[in-house]
Amino acid sequence: MEFIKPGININFVGNRRWAFLLSGVLILATILLLVWRGGPNYGVDFTGGVLIQVRLDQIRSPGEIKNALKPINLQDSIIQQFGEKSASEYLIRVRKTDVELTGLSDRVKSALDAAFGKSVDIRRVEMVGPKVGKDLRQKALFAIFYAILFIAIYISGRFELKWMMSIIMALSLAFVVYMTSSFGVSVTWLIIIAIIVTLGLCWFLNLKYALGAIFALIHDVTITVGAFALTDREISLAIIAAFLTIVGYSLNDTIIVFDRIRENVRRFRRRPFGEVMNESINETLSRTILTSSTTLVVVAALFVLGGGVIHDFAFAMLVGILVGTYSSIFVASPVLLLWEGKIAGQARKGRKNGVRMKRA
Repeated sequence: MEFIKPGININFVGNRRWAFLLSGVLILATILLLVWRGGPNYGVDFTGGVLIQVRLDQIRSPGEIKNALKPINLQDSIIQQFGEKSASEYLIRVRKTDVELTGLSDRVKSALDAAFGKSVDIRRVEMVGPKVGKDLRQKALFAIFYAILFIAIYISGRFELKWMMSIIMALSLAFVVYMTSSFGVSVTWLIIIAIIVTLGLCWFLNLKYALGAIFALIHDVTITVGAFALTDREISLAIIAAFLTIVGYSLNDTIIVFDRIRENVRRFRRRPFGEVMNESINETLSRTILTSSTTLVVVAALFVLGGGVIHDFAFAMLVGILVGTYSSIFVASPVLLLWEGKIAGQARKGRKNGVRMKRA
């Protein structure tokens, strides 16, 4: 089935500068938003504390619920409505890690009953210790990083048959991570440094396909995190699973485009690389739109009908699929064009030096 008829020729390559500008603005906005908020809004899974889900008789304001919790010294809790806007369910997040968990459910119910009547239902109570939360946060960050690293190794071997270069990159990166961690650098900065080193190694080792894929994946995850920061949603273990799913989805789309580019480069050796790349993107456009639209329908159904438990996961998937489809066309592929410009520049420099030597 073809959604778009053969022969279409949209100038994606010609509009790449506008796409780079849009992506740059979104990434910069994400960074500024995270700095302003003091980092991502981590859930209890990563920060430690107590999570209490309650159902009241009617919609109440966060201030009313905090006042009701004053008798048990939980007035500093974070109150968030859970599920649909018309629902009267709330999440009470207690950042304190020294709260006595025994009998906490009964104390919260008694306090809310006294304020709102005998119609309070305690749905669940969860507690995560601070050390466990810190360990989970570190493992989640490493999971995303190693997923991107192994993807880079696979793509380098799969598309360019440079398995040895990929192994050299992995060993070099492992050495950098080991040396950086020995200085007591935080996990966040360790991951940032490692990603920068990975991009640098891809550039200097001429792993062009891996470079494009990594740029696209970092782009997708960063903008999705920005969407969470903008909407003040929490990042939990389920959201990390969504990020990894986005990485896999975006990579699948990118591989389809890359595979067609590689095939057409072999077929049309004398044509300019930008022209071949643009034709390849147009040839895979029908497949890209069909795959993305069908997946979006399913995720949108989860977002609307799935309930509060899966709501944030579905939101992450919605943003990730849209951004991932965009990045496969406007981020991953144009990076190959930048790399070709680098090679062409080196070739022109070499020819000039050769002419000078002959004249001398």
